[in-house]
Amino acid sequence: SGFFMDTREKTISKTLAYRGSILNLRIDKVEIPGGRKTIREVVEHSPAVAILPVEADGTVYLIRQYRYAIGDEILEIPAGLVEPGEDFERCAERELQEEIGYFPGTLREIGRMYNSPGFCTEMLILYFATDLRPSKLQADDDEFIRLQPVPPGEIRKLLEEGKIIDGKTFAALTWYLAFQEEN
Repeated sequence: SGFFMDTREKTISKTLAYRGSILNLRIDKVEIPGGRKTIREVVEHSPAVAILPVEADGTVYLIRQYRYAIGDEILEIPAGLVEPGEDFERCAERELQEEIGYFPGTLREIGRMYNSPGFCTEMLILYFATDLRPSKLQADDDEFIRLQPVPPGEIRKLLEEGKIIDGKTFAALTWYLAFQEEN
């Protein structure tokens, strides 16, 4: 039994350093295995959904959006924060209508992931959306999004050329390439 070391860290104290509109920053004192004490910086973040929308002909809808934190415009799948008390699937339906103007007739959860578990609590729920039908909802007034349809067969090229640098989009597109034959 001594062979399997308990690697959990014990919380000594938690201090809220910053409370923001979409995230909080906590500075925690912890005791690590072996008894040494250290600091952990934790970004508390609400869950988010991300949706891979695919038309019957295989066209994938990505969006092009400027991301201030990295100072660049990047290609992403539609995504958004889950509002307090909101059901994950309803959130995915809402975000798809706000960001690309389609309602998913079929929505299938394909996975859950943490983008940066070393410091952030944000859980991302990934969906695969098909049977798309036009249905527009008012977009958020602080988002400037351009729709970028990607024809079938172009996804692999985007990945190979390093054009997909967003984690959730990379995960969803590689999942799609691996499993599209089964869908």
